[in-house]
Amino acid sequence: MPAPFEGMELKAGSADETVSLQDELWPLSEIDPKKSRFPCCIVWTPLPVVSWLAPFIGHVGICKEDGTVLDFSGSNLVNVDDFAFGTVARYLQLDRRQIHPTHAAFLSQCCFPPNLSGHTCKERYKHHEFGTAISWDDALQSSMHQYEHKAYNLLTCNSHSFVANCLNRVCYGGSMSWNVINVAALVLWKGKWVDFMSILKSFLPLLVVLCLGIYMVGWPFLVGQLSFSLLLLTWFVIGTYFVKGMLDC
Repeated sequence: MPAPFEGMELKAGSADETVSLQDELWPLSEIDPKKSRFPCCIVWTPLPVVSWLAPFIGHVGICKEDGTVLDFSGSNLVNVDDFAFGTVARYLQLDRRQIHPTHAAFLSQCCFPPNLSGHTCKERYKHHEFGTAISWDDALQSSMHQYEHKAYNLLTCNSHSFVANCLNRVCYGGSMSWNVINVAALVLWKGKWVDFMSILKSFLPLLVVLCLGIYMVGWPFLVGQLSFSLLLLTWFVIGTYFVKGMLDC
């Protein structure tokens, strides 16, 4: 009698096949700005007044797999599908795929470990101590529950802090070092504008304030505006990289 499965060869799938299968079983819908649906995206919108003086400052949120926006916008408040301060102006879709750890040539974008030995990232102990998740939405849900008990402060505990917490919980890009600075830089450097009106929405108030300020006060207004922007940037850089715990929340 022939042995069971004789002549059948079992071959391990490649990393690309693993990713492709995962995407087939775990599909994402298309980005739809009209319905405010941005699956697995970081989204950004300008902050009233603050962004008029410092255009690199804004409000960010992170989206679930179905495109629902989550954003930390007030003390003990994480909005669900109600993005604070207006519609999304910029977005950046993230790669939530997880590559199998045996394929060393490929970098895992997200780490969803079932246990300590199941980590695909190189910072398994730090990741385990911080808190892990079994899926993208599970990570966002855990961070949301955590930030529903935090006090909001634009200078110390803000929407960028919440997004950084979510990215650290999935060890995005194999990193546990996400913070307000690199989250902001990621969106500003790689983010896409929703449409031309979003560009106007972001920069027209800045130009109006700048022109009025120079007209009424003169060039000292421009110096003051640049000083304000530099002061804010210095605060976040020092608080993030030089004074430990200053911006922890």
